[in-house]
Amino acid sequence: MFAYSSTSKPWPQRHPPSPSQGAGAATAARHVALAARSKRRGAGAVAAEGVDEAAEAAELVRSLLRRTGGGKERLVPVLDRHVRVVRTEHCFLLFEELGRRDAWLQCLEVFRWMQKQRWYVADNGIYSKLISVMGRKGQIRMAMWLFSQMRNSGCKPDTSVYNSLIGAHLHSRDKSKALAKALGYFEKMKCIERCQPTIVTYNILLRAFAQAGDTKQVDILFKDLDESIVSPDIYTYNGVIDAYGKNGMIKEMESVLPRMKSKQCRPDVITFNILIDSYGRKQTFDKMEQVFKSLLRSKERPTHPTFNSMITNYGKARLREKAESVLGKMEELGFKPNYVTQECLIMMYAHCDCVSRARQIFDELVNSQNKVNLSSLNAMLDAYCMNGLHTEADRLLDTVLQKGVVPSGSTYKLLYKAYTKANDKVLVQKLLKGMNKQGIVPNKKFFLDALEAFGTSERKPRTSSAANTANKPSANSAGDSEAATSIKPNVSVWQVAAT
Repeated sequence: MFAYSSTSKPWPQRHPPSPSQGAGAATAARHVALAARSKRRGAGAVAAEGVDEAAEAAELVRSLLRRTGGGKERLVPVLDRHVRVVRTEHCFLLFEELGRRDAWLQCLEVFRWMQKQRWYVADNGIYSKLISVMGRKGQIRMAMWLFSQMRNSGCKPDTSVYNSLIGAHLHSRDKSKALAKALGYFEKMKCIERCQPTIVTYNILLRAFAQAGDTKQVDILFKDLDESIVSPDIYTYNGVIDAYGKNGMIKEMESVLPRMKSKQCRPDVITFNILIDSYGRKQTFDKMEQVFKSLLRSKERPTHPTFNSMITNYGKARLREKAESVLGKMEELGFKPNYVTQECLIMMYAHCDCVSRARQIFDELVNSQNKVNLSSLNAMLDAYCMNGLHTEADRLLDTVLQKGVVPSGSTYKLLYKAYTKANDKVLVQKLLKGMNKQGIVPNKKFFLDALEAFGTSERKPRTSSAANTANKPSANSAGDSEAATSIKPNVSVWQVAAT
């Protein structure tokens, strides 16, 4: 939430197809040998050899997915060839990885394959994991089907299954209906001894209702939590604070802090980061900086997201000097800017009309990594487009294509929206041809987002520096706590919310 918003991930390194006796076969042979040694000599002997089972399982899963990458092979035949070593723990890792890749249909194929194996035993954990994956991908009907299949297999739902089911419903588009369903399951859980709500259940519901802005229900859930045997934890408060903060509900966000203090729950670095980002989004920079100084005085240590958030929000307010001072403070504290920080700087300079400086950072970032991260590419393309430099954006896209970089759908979506907003039909046609050549088929949402651009102005008016003088801190540097303390007294994070 503190970095440039992009769904892109660095483009994975390409692996040439390996022959049947290549690296994949060698990996499989090693796992077969390991399994054989385990049976002959026992688990203790294997452990003595320094074999990390978790690492071995992850390595096997990676080898399986490499063999199916790019549609080279179907997953089930690959699993059949490794049936001697693949077990439940490997399938769990497959569910997680396939879920991240939006390959939920393949998750079901793996599940069906599991059910045919002699070692398979129906287990709540398997169904809970699958329901969670389906929910994250918006496949609510499939999640419900799995819930019914679990019951038919003889498994009785427990708390973890209901937690996954609640989470799945909360990913549906109809939020009001989803929240009603979630509350229904919550009340049902209270009536079943083996399904009593845990703090995880409360955390899921509290965050969901806070995201919906339903402060009344949040208070009801907090009261219910106080009366139960379950104790709130730092994740409880951070989830609610984050949800309110993202909604811009600053007063409601601050009201959680006294509740947190009354339970003697100390804020961690995540709490500080959420508050810094929330105040920054609202351009309440005086409070943002007070929280930052409170963080420096606490036992917690800032993280990269702390600085990335401040750079991003200063950039949106076109406060270039403030953003650069944060970078200086970051280096003073011994932090080396990572690639996310560099992307935040690219966007900051783009907002401040310093596109040449943004391009300089982008080039340095690419040279230092010897590759082009898609998130970095999207940041630079967005920087060009928000400054009306569509020709430069098109030229950059051509350059990275020549270097073998394959843009994602989010890259094309960003450019399509910008080109249509600028009514540049030539670039739109060229972009669509490029998408067709790459095999990317735009969906309904792709075009709907672009159509929204026609209803907005060419460029939104930016907040001038003069308009933000009320929110500017009196110190020259956002990170210079000594200079600032001569004007404002030291305050804790609790006192910031009270001001």
